[in-house]
Amino acid sequence: MGGSLRIGRLAGIDVYMHWTFPLLLVFVAGTALMRGESAAVALQGVGFVGAVFACVVLHELGHALTARRYGIATRDITLLPIGGVARLERMPENPVHELWVALAGPAVNVVIAAALFGVLYVMGNVSRALEVSLMGGMFLAQLMWVNVALIVFNLLPAFPMDGGRVLRALLAMRMPYTRATQIAAKAGQVMAVIFGILGFLYSPMLIFIAIFVYFGAAQEAMAAQFRSLLKGVYVHQAMVPQPNTLSPYARIDDVADAIALDHQKEFPVLHEGRIVGLLVAEDLFSGLERGDLPGNTVADVMRRDPPTIDATAKLEDALSLLQQHDFPALPVTYYGQLVGLLTFNSLSRFARLRAYHERELSTPWDVRSAWPSGTAAGR
Repeated sequence: MGGSLRIGRLAGIDVYMHWTFPLLLVFVAGTALMRGESAAVALQGVGFVGAVFACVVLHELGHALTARRYGIATRDITLLPIGGVARLERMPENPVHELWVALAGPAVNVVIAAALFGVLYVMGNVSRALEVSLMGGMFLAQLMWVNVALIVFNLLPAFPMDGGRVLRALLAMRMPYTRATQIAAKAGQVMAVIFGILGFLYSPMLIFIAIFVYFGAAQEAMAAQFRSLLKGVYVHQAMVPQPNTLSPYARIDDVADAIALDHQKEFPVLHEGRIVGLLVAEDLFSGLERGDLPGNTVADVMRRDPPTIDATAKLEDALSLLQQHDFPALPVTYYGQLVGLLTFNSLSRFARLRAYHERELSTPWDVRSAWPSGTAAGR
């Protein structure tokens, strides 16, 4: 995730800290000092925040390991001031799998809270543990109740929190996935409005959470709609046919001007008919502006060994491949030969066209009619 620092690796998953996270620690320490507390108390507050976010990391790890059980990898886990994010390569298609993945995170907090209660019981501090306190009080008791709060908060039926995904999974067992997502997203936005109102009355932090939930729910609904528009469609029906290509030995000075005027922004790099790289215009021009290009040829700037996809593959698989790799485009092949290029832009363009025909014309649309029938992959 952009603007993040890698702080470790758990179960084969990189853990990052967003640049804004240290600001939370500074705020906690600064608030304590401004209240006249000692440096030791301020450091204790910072330590408590660290312990809370250790629980958050374990929460996200619960999601990640459960997703791994269903063959879904996790790119990374990132700590933010408002919580953590585990970036799965894709969401489970099976609603039952999604249900278990969503519940795994809160289940970790249940285990942590139960373990802390057990420690307090052994220490003979049960009465203090039962005093509900998120601020002040005994360290372990505070941490236990924070985990209880995380359980309750995350299970609220609001995207992108776990409760929203639980609701979507339960609905998807009885109705189409897209419709289930729309209902769950609406519920999330209603919850966001409630958070916003409470934020104005009690805590500004709830306003930030309301904004996060509202737009997260809208984004989830759009993503589900986007995936539904790609369902059952083949790559050759949405690719850009016969893209311009480059040689790895072409000089940067010779190609820069031509690329700047070209509507195409990603260029397959071919050597003796074999795809050896992908030149991204943004990479080239950013390097030229900084003056730190490693060499003078396309081979020095291109991203090597890009993933490719067959023209007869499904668009859903192509979207997953794009999301899994650090490439903005996929060279499309047919019997080993380059026949097209699939980009996020071409996918978005295709989805808009299909949505228009389905919504405005209300007639079946042969998506192949949107592309030249003479392409090498056309069928």
